[in-house]
Amino acid sequence: MIDHAHDLASVRDATERLLTAVGKLDNASVTHPSRLPGWSRGHVLAHLARNADALVNVLEGRPMYVSGEARDADIERDAPRGLDVQLADLRESAARFQEAGDTPADWARTVELRNGVTDSASRVPFRRWVEVELHHVDLGIGYELEDLPADFTEREIDFLADRFAGHPNVPPTRLTDGTRAWRTGRDAEGGPEVTVTGSPADLLGWLAGRRTGAALTVDGGPLPALPPL
Repeated sequence: MIDHAHDLASVRDATERLLTAVGKLDNASVTHPSRLPGWSRGHVLAHLARNADALVNVLEGRPMYVSGEARDADIERDAPRGLDVQLADLRESAARFQEAGDTPADWARTVELRNGVTDSASRVPFRRWVEVELHHVDLGIGYELEDLPADFTEREIDFLADRFAGHPNVPPTRLTDGTRAWRTGRDAEGGPEVTVTGSPADLLGWLAGRRTGAALTVDGGPLPALPPL
């Protein structure tokens, strides 16, 4: 069962870790490339701030973004800003998200995100938690997938495995870290065709498009090619 209050507290903790880490940078390092193709660290920070405001829109019943073009333009506009401005924007937008999350509401209601995607309002805090944790890793400033909270990693593997479940281009696949197991891809009679084994960090990295999967062990065929998120 989704516990939105727990997830809001986790977002707050993850944001504080992010702000502390980013606060140790300087203006020059903010302009350096991130681990996301074509994006500087400034792009990542700008995206995180604007995503917080976008999720406030979702919780308050407005469109997440005016348009995809406006979303991209806002990130490009804000990416070159200096460190102090980036930090202030991150902190203030995070506070707006927390305020929206703390407002009494029907958390069982359905909300609309980007591209017509709908979800329960109770899952919005976890979606924000994902943004903060994975993009902290994307900054390439010493926070790695292995540093993520264990409960977060397990839940995000579960979320992504479910996202690819039934996908016609992903073969029936069993994922395991040696203790837990997940299934994804097409359904198949007689059991999964491919078993992918690795550490939780490596499984998450592969599912989230942050790692190639080279550290994973694959039985029953090649490592499946996953569609983009």
